[in-house]
Amino acid sequence: MGGGGEGYGEKQHLGLKYANRHGLIAGATGTGKTVTLQIMAESFSNAGVPVFMSDVKGDLSGLANAGSEGAKLHEPFMSRAHTIGFDDYIYESFPVTFWDLFGEQGHPIRTTLAEMGPLLISRLLELTEAQEGIVNIAFRVADEEGMPLLDLKDFQALLVWLGENRDKLSLRYGNVSVSSIGAIQRRLLVLENQGGDQMFGEPALSLSDMISIDETGRGRVNILASDTLMGAPRLYSTFLLWLLSELFEELPEVGNPDKPVMVFFFDEAHLLFDGAPKVLVDKVEQVARLIRSKGVGVYFITQNPDDVPEDILGQLGNRVQHALRAFTARDKKALKLAAETYRENPRFDIEEAIREVGVGEAVTSFLEKKGVPGVAERTLIRPPSSQLGPITKAERAAVIAASHIAGKYEAKLDRHSAFEILTERAATAAKEAEDAERLEEEAEAAEAEYKAARRYSGKRVSRSTSRSSRKTESFGDALTKSVIKELKGTTGRRIIRGILGGFFKGR
Repeated sequence: MGGGGEGYGEKQHLGLKYANRHGLIAGATGTGKTVTLQIMAESFSNAGVPVFMSDVKGDLSGLANAGSEGAKLHEPFMSRAHTIGFDDYIYESFPVTFWDLFGEQGHPIRTTLAEMGPLLISRLLELTEAQEGIVNIAFRVADEEGMPLLDLKDFQALLVWLGENRDKLSLRYGNVSVSSIGAIQRRLLVLENQGGDQMFGEPALSLSDMISIDETGRGRVNILASDTLMGAPRLYSTFLLWLLSELFEELPEVGNPDKPVMVFFFDEAHLLFDGAPKVLVDKVEQVARLIRSKGVGVYFITQNPDDVPEDILGQLGNRVQHALRAFTARDKKALKLAAETYRENPRFDIEEAIREVGVGEAVTSFLEKKGVPGVAERTLIRPPSSQLGPITKAERAAVIAASHIAGKYEAKLDRHSAFEILTERAATAAKEAEDAERLEEEAEAAEAEYKAARRYSGKRVSRSTSRSSRKTESFGDALTKSVIKELKGTTGRRIIRGILGGFFKGR
């Protein structure tokens, strides 16, 4: 890490065995936090430990290039290396993988709504408790109905379906308010306008692409481009918290390894806790407490130590405290509290040292044998081996093109999920309703036609004397009708009686 003691000649080390006990890098703007972050990433990478870090200002991209003797700070760096006894100091580049939620300055990095879960989604959308309840109902219904929630349009379609079926769902899950659904839809629209829709979808991030080493055995340095992302601070902090949660859920227990499985740097950590509900802070505390046994070290970077809740701050064993400027009463209080968290050194006053250390210098304390905090020391931070400052766009593009995951995440997939399922259901229901309406119309038309055609209530009687009948009647038919008519008369009845009488009389 650098040199401490008299004349800064005593080497100060952060032991790899205790690097998963988490840490804090704090200090005012311009005091050297970014360089400290850079040299820690270099050291972890050389030790074969993968690193994840967010690049808020764009400066950390210099890790991809080696430092240069022609650089402006070459002489000061060499002088500092000599002062602290950094005899094997050389310029070198590191295996960097660039990531970007928006896919502009690195490989796209995505997750699905289902993987993020209702708690973090509610945090991202800044929802009320009642609205968060609707989100939980939506996720439960999606699971029960077999509708994958992958991207924002899946969630938006599901919310519409919830509103249409709210009466039935309210009996089972509690009140499903249309106003709450409308509020969530508006927050989703804001998120979409901020570019948050790029964060959700497939292919989702595979952690194995981050937790890897290169062909030389060095850990990969994963850098998230965050200069644009910082325009949506809630999106930034929620994404990093999701990534930390994924590490916690997917990695196996490893106990106390000789070196971390991965080191996670959480820059601008105050954004995570500003306005966060207690349930979320408790979640972060739980993850920080338990993820150590997964071999992951988490380092929070912020200006004031009091930006981090006390319960979490107490778990950060490795400390690098750059200068704090005490201009206000709050600053003085924060300075005093920061000094009280260090193990005293009889050679200097810690509070005074924190106020006085220069740029590139810090009060440090690292865990020693059996995890005991080391004595506070004024440390001159070692110079970086990689380039100080950002690389060019062309150099970044070349690194991205040569990456071991080039082309894997660039094309976004849109497989069959909740949006398509609900669209198909709506189309089927619409067709069934259309068919039923058509059949009803046909039945009504037939009945109307039948009623319009009826003129008499009785049977229709045909006229025997019609002109057509006379025309078509034959001579034989006329003779037969005449005979039958005569038989029906008096003469006919006499003839029949005589014939029948003759028959019976003869018997």
